[in-house]
Order: sequence, then structure tokens, then C-alpha cells
Amino acid sequence: METITVGLGTRSYPIYIGTDLNYGDLIREALPKVTDVMVVTNTTVGPLYFDELKTQLEEHDFNVSECVLKDGEAYKTVDSWWQILTALMEKDFGRDGAVIALGGGVVGDMAGFAASAYQRGIPFVQIPTTLLAMVDSSVGGKTAINHPLGKNMIGAFYQPKAVIADLDCLKTLPERELTAGLGEVVKTGIIYDYKFFNFLKDHVSKVFSYDLDTLSHIVKRCCEIKASVVSQDEKEHGLRAILNYGHTFGHAIEAYLGFGTWLHGEAVGLGMVIASALALDRKLISKDDFDKMLELCQSAKLPTVIPERMTGNDFIEHMRHDKKVRHGVIRYVLPVRIGEVKIFSDVSDDEVRSLISRMKA
Repeated sequence: METITVGLGTRSYPIYIGTDLNYGDLIREALPKVTDVMVVTNTTVGPLYFDELKTQLEEHDFNVSECVLKDGEAYKTVDSWWQILTALMEKDFGRDGAVIALGGGVVGDMAGFAASAYQRGIPFVQIPTTLLAMVDSSVGGKTAINHPLGKNMIGAFYQPKAVIADLDCLKTLPERELTAGLGEVVKTGIIYDYKFFNFLKDHVSKVFSYDLDTLSHIVKRCCEIKASVVSQDEKEHGLRAILNYGHTFGHAIEAYLGFGTWLHGEAVGLGMVIASALALDRKLISKDDFDKMLELCQSAKLPTVIPERMTGNDFIEHMRHDKKVRHGVIRYVLPVRIGEVKIFSDVSDDEVRSLISRMKA
């Protein structure tokens, strides 16, 4: 088992990565004074993992309740969030209770946001079960629900007490979920680590055969990088914004098509291709670097073609509601080389319209 620490002073917490993990031991260490826990999961993940988790928790003197949500981004709504809060109230949870998120990014985001709001905040633990959640959404304390006008527009920064990434869970993932996770993995290499990017070029195909050594290295390196960024800039006042590479265009795609039509990581994948094409237009990156980025996205089986009916105006309309907008100006995270990105606020709407039109030609 590997342990990585997200360094936030008195709110620091561990990320445990490995196989055959003992959830009971790790959660008892994270929640030494807690008796009652609410496991928030969904209709897909719950039947696979809840019973074993409950057994291990009960062996460590936890009283275990379960809240089962519908599966999918389409249900990352105020109604699902309310369902969690209602379950906590119906079971008479107090501030000495805790929430455990068992699932992918949607479950983790909603469970964390519910924990942040219930009685002004109770502890929670993340048990991510998808590749995307392990490498990205479970780490860093971003919790949220969607609004019809924009993704993750209602939420809070609220850090977990621990993250438990059990690589055994990846064995039950369908290929599409692995691809979605690779969207965030490829992003990490492009924004921060040229050496990791090259590792992905050589090993990405092994993800689809569930090669444990490859998956272990990928999850560990992504968590190391995200933990470092979050430790320096928890609430996205500066450095942490680089993690949004691919997300400005990606969130617009998700909102336009309807949340859940594309998986988040798929939209991020295409968002990275568009952002990199914009960087190439501006001569921020070489054609060689662009081709390498595009080739890796293709090897990861990520979408690289803009939806047929989506126009430049559609992108701009949805990006206006992006959380990264400042004073009405859309901010774009663009690569300047493989391993480094910068934030630009001087991209005109006409540049975006022209780019989208040419990419669709």
C-alpha cells in the first residue's frame, strides 16, 4: 500500500492506494471518534461493494446505514443531494456521525457536498471506485451538484478525512469508464509532467488490459501531482486553476449535450484537443507537440471530433456560465509545452468561433 499526504496543516489527510485494502482499519484510523456512518453509493456500485464494506466497518464498531442514489451524471442534482440529507436526518445522525462516499466522481461530489452542509459539516471519507475518481475528483475537496445552466455550479470546498483508492475496484469497470478516467490522466501529464506524459505514451494500452503495475503507477503519480497542487492552492486562487485544462470546453460539451450524455472524462478529452488546437493557433505550442497530445488522446480512446450540431456560439454561450469566468471574461488554460500550461484571458469569441468552424470543416 502506498500513502500520499495532502498537506493542509491541521486538515491534512492521507490517500491510500493499493489492493486488498482493509477498509475498516483505514476508516477507523481516519474517524477515531465516530460511531454512525452513512455510506452513500449508487445502484451500480452498491451491489458490488457495499456488503463487504459494511462487514469490515461493523468489525470496527461502526453502525452502518446506506443511502443508494440513481447512477449517472444526470442525477447529480439538488434532488439527489436532498436525498442524502434526508437519509441522514431520518437516521438521526448528529455531528458525531460521518459520511462515506462509495462510488465514482458523481457520488463523491454529492456525498461530500451533503457532508459539508449537514449540521454545518460532518466528516466524510472518499472510497473512489472509478479511475477518474481515484486520479482526480476524490482528491482536493471540491464537492458540488450540477445546475441546468452549468456543471458544478453549486458546491463547496470541503476536504475528506481520507481517500481510499482500492485498485481492485478497477477490475469491474467497463472500458468506457477507463477511457473517461484517462481523460484526467492525460490532462495531468500535459499540465505538469513531461516524463509522465511519455510514460503514458508507452503504457496507455495496458490500462485496457487492467495491468496492475501500470494502473498503480498512474493513480499514484496523478495523486502525487494533485496533492502537491492542492497543498499549495486549496481554493483555486492561482496554481490550482491549471487543473482545469480541457474543462472549459469540456463542461460546455457536457451542458450542451445534456449531463450524462458524455462521461465527464470524455468531454475533458475533447476539451483538451480543442484547447491544444487553440494554443497551436496562437503559436504557443509546436505542431509536433500538438500531434503528440492528439495521438495520446486517440490512444486513450478519447473523443477528438466535435459533436456535429455544436457550433462556436454554442460553446461560448455555455462557457459564459463557467466557474472560471472573471468579470465576464472567459479564462482559458492552454498548453505552452508538454508539461506546462498557462492561463489566458485575452482569447476573443471570434477566435473560438473560427477555431471550432475550422475543426469541424
